[in-house]
Amino acid sequence: MLSLKQSLEISLGSIGSSKLRSALTTLGIIIGVAAVIANVSLGASFNEFFNDEIGAVGSNFIVIYSQNDNIFFENQLELIRNTPGVVGVSPINQQMAQVTYLSTSRQIDIQGVNSDYAEVANFNMDSGTFLDDNDQYVAVLGAEVANEKFDRKISVKNPIEITFRREDGGVITQKFIVKGVVQDPNTTFAQTGVEPEIRIFIPIDTMNEILGVDYYGGFFVKAESLEAVGPTGEEIDKRLARSLGVPSRDLENDDAKPYVLFDQLEILEQTNQLSTALTALLTSVALISLIVGSIGIMNIMLVTVAERTKEIGLLKSLGYTKNDILALFIIESMVVGLIGGILGTAMGIGAALIVNNYLELPNIFPVEQIFIGFAVAIIVGLIAGVYPANKAANMNPVEALRKE
Repeated sequence: MLSLKQSLEISLGSIGSSKLRSALTTLGIIIGVAAVIANVSLGASFNEFFNDEIGAVGSNFIVIYSQNDNIFFENQLELIRNTPGVVGVSPINQQMAQVTYLSTSRQIDIQGVNSDYAEVANFNMDSGTFLDDNDQYVAVLGAEVANEKFDRKISVKNPIEITFRREDGGVITQKFIVKGVVQDPNTTFAQTGVEPEIRIFIPIDTMNEILGVDYYGGFFVKAESLEAVGPTGEEIDKRLARSLGVPSRDLENDDAKPYVLFDQLEILEQTNQLSTALTALLTSVALISLIVGSIGIMNIMLVTVAERTKEIGLLKSLGYTKNDILALFIIESMVVGLIGGILGTAMGIGAALIVNNYLELPNIFPVEQIFIGFAVAIIVGLIAGVYPANKAANMNPVEALRKE
């Protein structure tokens, strides 16, 4: 009876005797495993990238806005501020205004906010400090505004002039002193509309006073934790709807509300679904390569059986059983799959590293899924070798010895 060691020695000898054919056989497995592992890694890396991007534009945030004026007032601000789970809230008003520094003027988005905005939006300061609730005619600039928009860079304590247009058609120009410059978060994710690098932030009370209004355009809210974002957002939604006269029967109907509310979890869910679908699609395509590779192994094993017919007959005549012959060819097929799995895993990790570095993605390698891809290669080798091995094991030894 053949031992495992003997079976491995015979299998390796058979593979080594026809190196080119063996190499071409394992190529399908190598490509399939490499593609699966690279795609799984890329999917995980994209998912982590999206999470980092979303985290860069806010921390446990809930965004509320309305396209209509005269919807949100101080009452709604206090209602949100007193909602359980809320640790910070900033009202927001914004207007595209002309900003002048020295002799250069540019159209820039001005946002009126309060001191909580920096915490909700995860701001880091390049220089100076953010607004506090006692500030009046001071401004905090985004990095792009301070460094690129004008002919000369704007620094802390420099004066700028902002020209606002009031609802009554009047125009007011007011001087502001730069209090700080917000660090560029280097995020490409703009769904929340934060994008601090291209904006100027001023105290919202000052902005409303200049514009002659007493309402807010929306709110940027921070929940106490990511887990609390969903429940806190739901509670804010209910309270706002009631305060704005939305009937109880329409509380679940978003179209019946004069505002839009979304949160960080909703965006994370959307991006996770996108990256999962992308990974599934790419992995499905890669699995086709594995199927092609398994067909290649089966084909080469059938050729091997045909070439070694006399050897099989000799082994059987020497007393080797059907199970011995079966094990011999299955092990040879699995070794081919194992070699393909090892090389494919290395190639897949290498390809993922190259693509991740090129796209500036984090390098994420789900170990358990890599092991699954590796195991699949061996299983493919096993399955592909069953039919040829069974054919060899069922050969009549007398007929096999007569085979020319």
